[in-house]
Amino acid sequence: MNPWHAPRVAHEFRLTRRVEFHETDLAGIVHFANFYRYMESVEHAFLRSLGHSVILRDLDPPLGFPRVHASCDFRRPLRFEDTFELHLLVREVRRRSIAYQIRFRRTDPGPAEEVAVGSLVVACVRKNADGTMEAVPIPPALSGQLKAAPPDELAGEQRPS
Repeated sequence: MNPWHAPRVAHEFRLTRRVEFHETDLAGIVHFANFYRYMESVEHAFLRSLGHSVILRDLDPPLGFPRVHASCDFRRPLRFEDTFELHLLVREVRRRSIAYQIRFRRTDPGPAEEVAVGSLVVACVRKNADGTMEAVPIPPALSGQLKAAPPDELAGEQRPS
């Protein structure tokens, strides 16, 4: 294989964004449900960075990655117009599922600090002709690009880089 065309292998991905007005409640604080939307958006951006999507349409039948677990621990609020970083780490890659850790870190206004830590577990599934979904192995084209983050990166608060 030509090393210039080797698929990217990754265990992390970072995405920076700003809190928009519609994401906040009457107190100007991000509504908790939006943290789950943020986790989904960083997961999708991560998969796109590897040349994939959350729906693998090039397979027959197409495969998808529904959530089988989602949680978030909130430490500090995010407010309207805060800038924050989502740091996705691959916690574990199994035959039919992927576990992610997502760290939220406000970067502006400073000082930078971790505001929440989330967890997502997704299963690789296909939709059968009868409408049921069945867990199937993650295709090698994707699983071969994923590796678990080192334990020291998964433990504790991440420091600014």
